[in-house]
Amino acid sequence: MTCFGVKPGIFSEEPLMPLNPQATELNEVIRAVNPHVFDLLSEKGKAIYFPKRGILAQSADAKGKKINATIGVALEDNGAPMTLQSIDQQFNAGSKELFNYAPSPGRVDIRARWKEKMVLKNPLLKGQQISMPVVTSALTHGLSMAGYLFVNPGDTIISPDLYWENYELIFNLAYGGQFRTFPTFSGNGFNVDGLRDAIEQSPAGKKVVILNFPNNPTGYTATEQEGRQIRDILLASANAGNSIVLLVDDAYFGLVFEKGIMTESIFGLVANCHERILAVKFDGPTKEDYVWGFRVGFITLGTGKNSPELYSAMESKIGGAIRGNISNATNTGQMMLMKAYGNETYEQEKLEKYGILKRRYEKIRDILNTHQEYREFFEALPFNSGYFMCVQFKGIDTEAVRRVLLDKFSTGVIAQGSIIRIAFSSTPLSLIDTLMNNVYNACKELKKG
Repeated sequence: MTCFGVKPGIFSEEPLMPLNPQATELNEVIRAVNPHVFDLLSEKGKAIYFPKRGILAQSADAKGKKINATIGVALEDNGAPMTLQSIDQQFNAGSKELFNYAPSPGRVDIRARWKEKMVLKNPLLKGQQISMPVVTSALTHGLSMAGYLFVNPGDTIISPDLYWENYELIFNLAYGGQFRTFPTFSGNGFNVDGLRDAIEQSPAGKKVVILNFPNNPTGYTATEQEGRQIRDILLASANAGNSIVLLVDDAYFGLVFEKGIMTESIFGLVANCHERILAVKFDGPTKEDYVWGFRVGFITLGTGKNSPELYSAMESKIGGAIRGNISNATNTGQMMLMKAYGNETYEQEKLEKYGILKRRYEKIRDILNTHQEYREFFEALPFNSGYFMCVQFKGIDTEAVRRVLLDKFSTGVIAQGSIIRIAFSSTPLSLIDTLMNNVYNACKELKKG
């Protein structure tokens, strides 16, 4: 079952411009340490660099000088950022620094802090050599930068068939990648054999694989056993001579509600497992810290044959892509997060919000177990984590169900192919029973009509 149809993009071959010497330097560093990582780069990825000899470098040289007439910001006569009182007064941060630009790769303090937190949340990473996280404008932008760096027109992208619709806009329409999907589930679990077949049957050489746990739209996270099997499949392909870039979308990391499933990112299993595998982790505070509008995310890299110089070169390429795309992510969001991470109540607050989401998850579980009559019209797909769960219908048009829910039951859901996605994350506990009953009654309305 394919949830989203993918239309081939239209791309023309453009003559390649000579590489900038700074890009050539980065490429030489990467190729000297791990040529397989270099081979995974797209043509754009090979050409990109972070400009260390232009405006930014010259502005850095002038920092701290009595007169600094380099960078394009407006300062008061005392050197503080020029701000409007009507905006300034809305913040109680104690510093006008939040009005300034952040560096293109992100603030040094939050990059270091996020890496520290990542290792604490993922003990598998302890002792592994991974890059410093690079700050993006949340995960959508991070995924787009990965498309820039790793996807050429016509490249195959291997993915479960139930995936976030934004992947199409990013990897297919923007960069010309072509999806090769496999059924997400086999029985009540992740379709490990389907992943193996898709990898083995795709063209030999470079392979791009994307995995998202907890999954959007299904709310499924691989079990610990499935996680190890996925790693072994990637290792087998690498040992066969293929080079793999594994894109790990961890947007909903940490929201795991059952035992026996992976509480750590699959990035930890793969980050240093083989020199032909480059694992790229996308995560951030959007869902982890409930700050959807802050637009702060991170890209972190790991490969089996690495060095600080290789990671620094790759970070420079990501920074250059960001510089040429949005310049930099919000400094305000990064500063406010740093303040929150230093707050003594931060961890307890996260536990409280996690508890709310888990109770909603458990409520849906109880309802599905109790109301066997629902199975006349639909059954739940496997789910155990995240924000969502999905129901698959039996001979009923999902768009028709969605319209009836809107028009007759004042209820909104997302129709995607033959499934409906339900966000328990945004539904009060007291209304979850009503929500599920409305879906059932909408089906009865359609059958009656």
